[in-house]
Amino acid sequence: MTAAPVTDAAVLLLRALRIAARAAGATVTIRATAERCWASATFAGIRHRIDLAIEPDNATLDWLAGLAEAELPMRGHLVADLVVARDGDQARIEALTIEHDAG
Repeated sequence: MTAAPVTDAAVLLLRALRIAARAAGATVTIRATAERCWASATFAGIRHRIDLAIEPDNATLDWLAGLAEAELPMRGHLVADLVVARDGDQARIEALTIEHDAG
């Protein structure tokens, strides 16, 4: 795992998560990230794994609980799937982003 994102999609996803966390008053620190290419017959994208250190307060837990349904704007990409697992003061986000041409 690496702490520095490699792809544009990873940079955009981390930025969107930081903005959403800040707006919700959630206290999170990105501890590590990993990414790998993904493709189907019709789509191309990236699978992301993001490990977080969290403050298990109400704002953070509410943010994590709603994250799978949250709008995370990412220019040129869509969040196709997002799952959150939490264990005490740690959380893991696994997400699939796909390339999207808004034009």
